[in-house]
Amino acid sequence: MVKSLKNLIEYLKSEKTYNLSGNENVEVNGISFNSKTVEAGNIFICIKGEHVDGHNFAKNAVNNGAVAVISEKELPDEDFPIIQVKDTELSVAQIGAWFYDFPAKEINLIGITGTNGKTTVTHLVENIFEKAALKCGLIGTLGNRYSSTDEYISSGHTTPQASDLQKVLRDFLNKDINNTVMEVSSHAIEQRRIDGCVFKGAVLTNLTQDHLDYHITMGNYFLAKSKLFSSLENNSNSFAVINRDDSYAERFIEATPANVRILTYGINNKADIMAENVEFSVYGSKFTCITPFGTKNVNLQMTGMFSIYNALAAMSTGLAEGIDLNICIEALESTPSVAGRFEVVSRKPLVIVDYAHTPDGLENVLKAATKIVPHDGKLICVFGCGGDRDATKRPQMGRIAEVLADKVIITSDNPRSEDPQQIITDILSGIKSLSSSKVIVEVDRGAAIETAVRISKEDDVILLAGKGHEDYQILNNETIHFDDREEARKALEKLINK
Repeated sequence: MVKSLKNLIEYLKSEKTYNLSGNENVEVNGISFNSKTVEAGNIFICIKGEHVDGHNFAKNAVNNGAVAVISEKELPDEDFPIIQVKDTELSVAQIGAWFYDFPAKEINLIGITGTNGKTTVTHLVENIFEKAALKCGLIGTLGNRYSSTDEYISSGHTTPQASDLQKVLRDFLNKDINNTVMEVSSHAIEQRRIDGCVFKGAVLTNLTQDHLDYHITMGNYFLAKSKLFSSLENNSNSFAVINRDDSYAERFIEATPANVRILTYGINNKADIMAENVEFSVYGSKFTCITPFGTKNVNLQMTGMFSIYNALAAMSTGLAEGIDLNICIEALESTPSVAGRFEVVSRKPLVIVDYAHTPDGLENVLKAATKIVPHDGKLICVFGCGGDRDATKRPQMGRIAEVLADKVIITSDNPRSEDPQQIITDILSGIKSLSSSKVIVEVDRGAAIETAVRISKEDDVILLAGKGHEDYQILNNETIHFDDREEARKALEKLINK
């Protein structure tokens, strides 16, 4: 169906329009909120960002081919078509849904939210659907893909911008993919990127400190995440999967509409789906899973207690979807580690790369690593903290690393506009023992990884935390290629050829 400005105005029910005379029937062929990339026939939506205001670039967008501008401000001196709305962030989602013919109404959509574990859980759920012979699209931190055998298509965000998200959902439907599992970040919820989506299921991994530079308080952070659950349609066709061991579990249950089916999972507290008899090794983990559909043994290729929780979350989701327990377990057992999530780079010494960049995430992966350190081995942890982000977590992460690792190497991790040395100073403020035998400071991340490899012995375990799958470093306004896995391999090769 051809989209026109007239159709859009009728849909938005906008009372304020300017300079539309003779332009109402012009065709709309796309949506843009970047004046530099706008194409002829696009609608340009003025978004007020952290650093720039799209309203200042409206004329540039029209000069580049935009047929009209969506604005939440009056632009009295301009002579191009303008549709004024109350909230342009919301209009991105609304217009995206309209332009792509409301794909979220046609697709079985499951949202995974939480501080840690979202990426792994989405991949596990994707595999459960596919083992049940059901096509499933995936949207998340690593990108979007049509199936587990396809390459990722990067979106630049954990959850894509609203109009891009609607396009992805329509693309899935065009390929006869009727199920989608997606990571839903708190930023995406607050910035209304998921408005226009209808979720059948919402899944909570956990809620621990992160993004307080944006949300300010944990209360605000919870309220953002809880909106995914409160938005579920109030009927038994919808479901919520909640980590019963999380301290916010009860509040998420309360936020869920009364008639929505709730499945809880856990290890320490009574839940619908539980794990017992947990064992770990360098090759994976084992546990006994107790469910309303029977008790089964599970052997994962992933290790660490966080992997057990991720598996329980995914299994609960599969069961909520009506997929057989045996199929769920087969899918979980056949899923290898996700890129950058406790990913093994080398065996001797054992080098592990993980995305952990929060206090809880770092503590979880360090605890997992301690369980697989050989009797005569030591645990070496290399980590830093991102710049222009929540600074209060830096000393916490320093203290966690000091307590759980035998040797700590503090370095950089996307310092952005901040002084890397100041970030490291913040981390050091949480460390009690600054003995050089315990703590090493090396600002250059590549050199820090090389140091870890050089001082390690065959039975040691090296954890490179914070960047995981990322293949870049952000230094001031420059983004350079940098991959912890590549750097570790180079350091190991250098040591062998020495």
